[in-house]
Amino acid sequence: MDIRVGVIGGGSWGTTVASLAAHNTPTTVWARDSQVVEQINTSNRNGKYLPDHQLHADLRASDDLAEVVESTDVLVMGVPSQAMRAAAKAVEPNLRAWVPIVSLSKGIEQGSMLRMTEVIAEELPGHPVGVLTGPNLAKEILSGYAAAAVVAMTDITIAERLQALFTTPSFRVYTNTDVIGAELGGALKNVIALASGMADGLGTGDNTRAAVITRGLAELTRLGVAMGGQPETFAGLAGMGDLIATCISTQSRNRFVGECLGEGKTLSQVIEEMNQVAEGVKTVPVVLELAKRYGVEVPITAEVAKVVEQTANATDAYEGLLRRESGFEADPAREPDDSNR
Repeated sequence: MDIRVGVIGGGSWGTTVASLAAHNTPTTVWARDSQVVEQINTSNRNGKYLPDHQLHADLRASDDLAEVVESTDVLVMGVPSQAMRAAAKAVEPNLRAWVPIVSLSKGIEQGSMLRMTEVIAEELPGHPVGVLTGPNLAKEILSGYAAAAVVAMTDITIAERLQALFTTPSFRVYTNTDVIGAELGGALKNVIALASGMADGLGTGDNTRAAVITRGLAELTRLGVAMGGQPETFAGLAGMGDLIATCISTQSRNRFVGECLGEGKTLSQVIEEMNQVAEGVKTVPVVLELAKRYGVEVPITAEVAKVVEQTANATDAYEGLLRRESGFEADPAREPDDSNR
């Protein structure tokens, strides 16, 4: 018997994941825009977000939320993080019991500072909830280039079933039970991508970019582990892999926003030019609050926050980082004990 997949969200990534699932099982993507729905159903394209890419021929779309939700065996939530709670409330009346839910969103809710799976669990209790994440740029995946991701669920049996739903010959899916780490890696790396983009905007070169990525990984790992994630997860696809792709790709929205800030544009000017969400902008203040709560230093995030808040420019931010005293590269608690030498 086929497992029916319903994807909520007709943006670039939601549409891409729906197209992947359509390789393996009946899949319907819900989109608010009726024109997007018509294009997917008549020409296998999403002209609004992915105009130059063909979707799987078996993918179907609908603007009837109730119809999509009530018929699904696996629900995929592909909406921006700050819209996740409202979306979860909207699907609740038509969602059958125990249907697994997979989040695609890489953000943290403002105010509550909850991860997306926590938001979903609050609004839709009793459902297994996990995340599909990794270094995944939608346009490259739809072009057929090789890519990999991880599906994280606390129940490994469910994770393995979901793994089969999203795997294709060119899209390799791994499993993980560390939902916290996988989810935080995807959310926290967006802030570091802003910093990497600012370096590009300033024209600082590859050495600077490499330093930002490396120290950014250390920063997000410190906070992620303090919040309950496993160190190994941050060294994998959900952490280092996603961080690298987001920091270096010209397709990355967060890197693009950072680049524009580095060039001297204001945040409002940048946002006006975009038709999609850069999650990192809204994640910055949340990361600062979480770092304070868990007693973790996040110097890169702190400097990015000043630029986003327009209390400093990108040059000031990098000068601030350079003024910091250099310490032991790894965790100070692991520093070698020289007392017996």
